[in-house]
Amino acid sequence: MDILVTGGAGFIGSNLVKKLLSMNHRVWSLDNLSTGSLTFLNEVLHHPNHRFIEGTVLNRDLMKTLIQQTDVVFHLSAVLGVKNTVENPLKVIEGNIDGTRNVLELAYEMGRKVIFASTSEVYGKNRDLPFREDSDRVYGTTSIHRWCYATAKSLDEHMCLGYSQKGLPVTILRYFNAYGPGQTNSQYGMVVPRFIMAALEGRPLEVYGDGSQSRCFTFIDDTVQGTVQALSSKADGLIFNIGSEQSITIKQLAELVIRMTGSPSEILIKPYDEAYGPGYEDMPARKPDLTRSKGILGYDPQVGIDLGLERTIEWYRQELGIHR
Repeated sequence: MDILVTGGAGFIGSNLVKKLLSMNHRVWSLDNLSTGSLTFLNEVLHHPNHRFIEGTVLNRDLMKTLIQQTDVVFHLSAVLGVKNTVENPLKVIEGNIDGTRNVLELAYEMGRKVIFASTSEVYGKNRDLPFREDSDRVYGTTSIHRWCYATAKSLDEHMCLGYSQKGLPVTILRYFNAYGPGQTNSQYGMVVPRFIMAALEGRPLEVYGDGSQSRCFTFIDDTVQGTVQALSSKADGLIFNIGSEQSITIKQLAELVIRMTGSPSEILIKPYDEAYGPGYEDMPARKPDLTRSKGILGYDPQVGIDLGLERTIEWYRQELGIHR
């Protein structure tokens, strides 16, 4: 099968590219390298079934050329990160909505299947756990820019489902906090690499808020497996949670990283206002209901937080040249 992966040099995208190549697909990966990195693709950059294109989903002519050559589009390209949502909301809104519109319009014209990467952020401040795919979305006021990413991704989902009604085979995946070896974009608010780097370097682990907010961190292998399973025609027209059911608070995560690294680091509680500016809001908890994903996709996450962190910490040790 000929497959296009937008955002192919990102953390999830690059791992997806490698997985698809291992399954003997021919893969085109597209990335503008604003947050992605070619180093993520080093081992497959010259693979005979892989072609990397530096470019953007906002370039409609380029997208038309690429989609014409492929059977399926995994649309993972996105403008993301807490820092971007707070500091540059227009970049987040326009980058996500305009790019997705290009993908969907062109895929519809050519009859190509689209698998769209959404996010658990769309559930917002809903406190009714676990989140089902049909759970309500609860956001703060529009004057809090923190919600622009969730809003943009929600509108993307509406566009996907609108095209599905018109006959486009499209599947929506809501990712829950993917992490693992190679995730280095700590400047975009990714807490696992930020904590591991601080612990290995003996710096304080900064926990934002009071640390009681909980998340379900999903090891990258499980995230990619669920993504690939969405190739099934049974997934067309549906939304799926892709995550782990194992909850942990951010303070517990910091304590676990310190223990597993043997670090002398301390935990520093930092108010949201200090980290992101006044008025920042966060979700108290996120946990997916995986009933639909397990039943239709056969999705079954295998890597728990302890094993996943162990593998991720070991990768960082090797990268930093830190020996036990």
